[in-house]
Parts: sequence; structure tokens; C-alpha cells
Amino acid sequence: MTVRERRRSGATPCDGSTRGFIMNKAPTPICLFILLVGPLSIATVRQPLLAGPGRMERCGPVERTGAVAPDRPCWAIARGPTPVLDTPDFRSVYGGKNGLSIKLDKADLVREVETVAFPGTVFTVHQELPGWGGATMLRVTTDEYPFPSKKGYYVDSRFVTLSSTRPGERPRKLPGPLMLRYRLRSALNRLYVWGGNWRDGIPAMLRYYPTATRLDDTAWKMWTLRGVDCSGLLCEATDGWTPRNASALVKFGRAIPIAGLTPPEIAARLEPFDLIVWHKHVVIVLDRGHVIQSRTDDQVEGAPGGVRIDELVGYLGRLMKEFTPVDSYDDPAPTRDKFVVRRWYPGPVH
Repeated sequence: MTVRERRRSGATPCDGSTRGFIMNKAPTPICLFILLVGPLSIATVRQPLLAGPGRMERCGPVERTGAVAPDRPCWAIARGPTPVLDTPDFRSVYGGKNGLSIKLDKADLVREVETVAFPGTVFTVHQELPGWGGATMLRVTTDEYPFPSKKGYYVDSRFVTLSSTRPGERPRKLPGPLMLRYRLRSALNRLYVWGGNWRDGIPAMLRYYPTATRLDDTAWKMWTLRGVDCSGLLCEATDGWTPRNASALVKFGRAIPIAGLTPPEIAARLEPFDLIVWHKHVVIVLDRGHVIQSRTDDQVEGAPGGVRIDELVGYLGRLMKEFTPVDSYDDPAPTRDKFVVRRWYPGPVH
């Protein structure tokens, strides 16, 4: 499938904006279970939430028959990397009714994943809901992911610590150019994971949502969110300093004029860390001759998906067979598909 075909189908994944959901029909190539073992004995005990070394009261009661709002203002702090989904029913995504499946769409992606919150991320808690295995699910918002949602955003309370007073926001420090380039390069060959921005994954996902089978390598990485999507690659490398979604990156920083230029002419204007971006995907200029991106396997015919490095001029040439370069994303283009270049890094890049 070409880039154009994927975009027409609505399957192009990168920024957590458009969602389409179907339950994956087993078996699928990306979710093969190579060794079936006996069913696991699952007995999850509801645990009181902790604040540091001591226990702390809940923000409000949880009724087993439904959701309730906290009875007083409440916040939560991510203890470690924390998955944020657009559904409170994490088990329907990771395990299903029998613990055997992971919920995939036609593009073999887990679309319910919105992002992975960094350790220390502060959430405002709006609602508590009963979850699978006695867990408590929290409907939350956070300034670090300021995107509207009709479905809402949810975290498992076992990943967070509750607080009755508003904590300070997580400090974010943009790395210098050498460290940023190192972080980007060190993600090379990581799997493309929709909503992923924590390349080493979250092993606790298998503890809280265990599988009744032994997973193959790809399914294990998807279950634990071990990988990054396109904007997640940049977001993790910058410690969350850049917007999480490609839809926000099209106006991030300042525009570099590229309308009407050829691939070599555009390449001559680019600097390290510039973004070649449209509303569903972002490609990062790594140096004056190369770009790095996390992409799905059909975006380059015959090549596997994940984090890959491409030669700059060659990549622009392939891209411009279908996409038109424009100076502003609000500018009209002769083709439906267009891209911009944004320069955002605030200091010297060498």
C-alpha cells in the first residue's frame, strides 16, 4: 500500500488523532503465539493507592456498578512510564475475554493507545471507574497532552500516586544537540508502536494485564508498548519538550520556505532537527544528509517498519511524487497531500 492509499483509507498512523477500531481476527501475522501454555491463575487484589512510603485516602469512592467523580479535587502523578488509552477497559485491548489476543485494527495497530506519560507527569483526575481484576481506572487530563477527545483519556491507578494537593508540573529540559542526536540514533530499529514514546516499553503491562499464552517477539513488544511512533520518537528524545502529535507539529517553530523547490534545493535549506511534517506524520532531519523517522512497513516498499534512517535528497524525491511542498500548512496545494518544514530547535545545532 502506498502512502496515498493509506491516507485515503484513513489508516496512516502517526499522531493519535483519527481513530478506527476493529477487533483483530485471530490468527494474525503480527500477533502469533508460538507456544501455548496452560491458563494463568489470575487473582488481582485491589491495593490501596500510596503516596510515597505512606498510604493515602482515595479521592472518592468507587462503586462497582459504575463510575463516580472524586468527592474533592484530586491529582495523580505518574510513578513511571504510564500508558494512556482512550478507553477505561484496558483488558479488552490487552488480552480480551480469554487473555489470548491483542486488539488490532486493519493496519495491525493498537489504536486505543494515545500516549505514554513520562514519569512525574501530573494528571487531573475527573472520574474513577472499576476496572478489570479489581483495578481502579481514572479518567484524566494533563497539560502534557492537551488534545481534545470525545472518548476521554484513562490511566490505570496502579501506575500513579494520588494527591489531594496539586503537585508541581514535571520539569522538562531540552537536551543539547549532541545528546539529542544520540537519543534519536539510539532508537534505530525500534518497532513502530502507535502511541508509543517510551522505547524500552512498560513491563508492568504484562503484570497487570497478563497473557494466557507466550507471546512472539512482536506481540510482546506491542503488549508492553516497546517502541515509538513518528512523533513519539521526537517527543521521547526531547523529554516531552516538543508537542506529542504530528497534528500540532505542523505549526510548531517557524516555517522554512520550500514552495516550488526541487528536492536538492529543499535539502540545501535544511538544518539538523528540522521537521518535514504533515498532519499525520513527521520526519526529522538528523544531519545535512539524512533523515530519521518511525514509520509503518508499507511506507517504503519492501522495507520493515520501525525507526529507520534514509538519505535526505532521496527521501524528498520519493515524498514529492505524491506530496507538494508548501510554506504554510494553511496554504493550498495542487494535490491533496502537502508537507511543510518547521525549524524549532532554539540554539546552535552543531
